[in-house]
Amino acid sequence: MAADEIRGTAHGSAPVPLSVLDLAIVGAGSTATDALRTGVRLARLAEARGFHRYWVAEHHSMPGVASSSPAVILAHLAAHTDRIRLGSGGVMLPNHAPLVIAEQFGTLEALAPGRIDLGLGRAPGTDGATAAALRRTDALTEGADDFPEQLAELTRFLDDDFPDGHRYRRIHAIPGPVQSSAPGGVQSPHRPPVWLLGSSGFSARLAGLLGLPFAFAHHFSAQNTIPALDLYRESFRPSAVLDEPYTVIGVSALATDEEREARRQVRAVALSMIRLRTGRHGLFPSPEEAEAYAFSPMEEELAASITGNVVHGTPDEVRSGLDDLHKRTGADELLLTTHAHRGELRLRSYELVADAYGLPTA
Repeated sequence: MAADEIRGTAHGSAPVPLSVLDLAIVGAGSTATDALRTGVRLARLAEARGFHRYWVAEHHSMPGVASSSPAVILAHLAAHTDRIRLGSGGVMLPNHAPLVIAEQFGTLEALAPGRIDLGLGRAPGTDGATAAALRRTDALTEGADDFPEQLAELTRFLDDDFPDGHRYRRIHAIPGPVQSSAPGGVQSPHRPPVWLLGSSGFSARLAGLLGLPFAFAHHFSAQNTIPALDLYRESFRPSAVLDEPYTVIGVSALATDEEREARRQVRAVALSMIRLRTGRHGLFPSPEEAEAYAFSPMEEELAASITGNVVHGTPDEVRSGLDDLHKRTGADELLLTTHAHRGELRLRSYELVADAYGLPTA
């Protein structure tokens, strides 16, 4: 697997490659169908404007997020794009059997050769009860604790290289490498590169030790960003995948034509996150709903923390914020995620960011 399958190319005046993380936000008054159709439009826009990759994230039991099945969404996006890299940001490995993930992403690689990334996380992507339903066990810590072993098993399925005598030696993830070695087989493309995702030091260190690329969730764990990236770089060991570290950080960003509108929109982001953190799941609220909501003093404090972590404002202000974040973290790529009530606002935000950096025109 070549490192150039991982490393992106910056366009325009962007200091590093820019990419997209999509949660398929479902706003109040809209449907999952609307959100997923917006995703297709956004993937096409990202491809046309020179964004490097487009990732979707696994979440469960959240009415305002329609991305419970990343592999299904990625297959649909592959049919509507031609060049942009597509991947999971990420698949929560403890929720699934490694063989199933290997089969799903082998299928995606067959559908879109050379364009698929497999980003993996160890969190459940949901609450404890939903995680128990997904994993068919109440021992929720078991999946996270076993993550390195699950990762090793998944990698062996992807490479089809279980050793002789292993109980899975005769099991093959298909589509996969075994097909090229069968009579009449033809050499298949490389398997999807594996990324580790995280919001703390555990995955950072593991990614470094394994020589894998690392993506950090700065958008909801900003206080841990620099310590985790430092730990990854300090732990990094060159591998067949990478000869030096490669880091991506997820950034919440929202650009609007007017600064006042950006402030109005991120207020709805804050209300959505407060409800999520307090177990009041629902559709993504409108700015009008956020304006009418009576925030308690504690919620106001939390809202200020949330909005302070969103790079928002006019295109120039967002560009300045992203440039500053890049300088502070040394990230090799910025993965932008935009939360807004309406799909048109999300599309417009990415257009404005692309214009601010002089990315290729559609």
